[in-house]
Amino acid sequence: MYPFFNISVSSFVFSLNLFPMKTLFFVLTFLSTGGCFAQNIKSGSKIIVNNPLIYQVIPKDAQVEILAEGFEWAEGPLWLPTENKLLFSDIPNNSIFEWTEKGGKKLYLKPAGYTGKEMRGGETGSNGLLLSSNGELILCQHGDRRIARMNATIKNPKADFITLSDNYNGKKLNSPNDAVLSKNGEFYFTDPPYGLEKNMDDPAKELDFQGVYKVDKMGKTTLLTKELSRPNGIAFSPDGKKLYVGSSDPDKAIWMVYDVSEDGLLKNGKLFFDATALSKDLKGLPDGMKVHRNGWVFATGPGGVLIFTPEGEHLGTIFTGEATANCAFNDDFSVLYITADHYLLRVKLKEK
Repeated sequence: MYPFFNISVSSFVFSLNLFPMKTLFFVLTFLSTGGCFAQNIKSGSKIIVNNPLIYQVIPKDAQVEILAEGFEWAEGPLWLPTENKLLFSDIPNNSIFEWTEKGGKKLYLKPAGYTGKEMRGGETGSNGLLLSSNGELILCQHGDRRIARMNATIKNPKADFITLSDNYNGKKLNSPNDAVLSKNGEFYFTDPPYGLEKNMDDPAKELDFQGVYKVDKMGKTTLLTKELSRPNGIAFSPDGKKLYVGSSDPDKAIWMVYDVSEDGLLKNGKLFFDATALSKDLKGLPDGMKVHRNGWVFATGPGGVLIFTPEGEHLGTIFTGEATANCAFNDDFSVLYITADHYLLRVKLKEK
């Protein structure tokens, strides 16, 4: 496209002398900005290595790229392999955006989390996004306080939703935050109070706890645990036998891990990692997470994305310099997409 990039420096400098001044200014400006080849590297970002084992997945020269920015609070990234695009929520704007390599960002769906007609404040939009076993878009809707399915195809989205779960024992859910699909097609989700206008003190809050639940194929909602004060991110191990849950309580910023019994309930809950001390000095709290196919947990929290072995060893951190909300792999685990406050970020990983 620009053949002069392949010539020697001395020849290139000589050739510049032949260009008109306006052309010379354009060329130098193009080079200084990197033209269409530039990577927009996130200022202050870095890979913090606690154990060199991390290089099995993250290249030594890995960088944190800015793909898009200008959001109020980006969340819930979801890679769509059939569409070769990423979806993600902007919660305060009650919107879902899409991003593609060629097209960049654009609005995908609005409203996404609150469909009521009365004006209200708070974090109203969708949060976690996932696909059902049939490839349908499932949303954690803060404003509508439910887990819902979009009643439209991925290619032709519309703000028409079918409720999958909005109450437990007749009491309205708080504001479903993040969800994951089990191998047998059941939805597991967390329900902190962040979507309520006044959070814990909201008069509309009907439950006196913050739960982790599952919704079976018949639509029954079952409480799995209410021991966490702010359950947030949630993810299964690759074999589906372990469930990881983060709690974004600044006084007890932790991740828990549970065994999943044959009936889909949780047992043997134990502390996976305590980040309370880290959260005092770094931006962010335990939030969304994803599990690599090798079993490593990529969990957003203090500093960025913390990377753990299945045994809870902290191998290192993708430091973003921002309060970091969630992450998602593409289909072959060669890319990690990260939502961090106003930004959509990307880190390229090793493919094998």
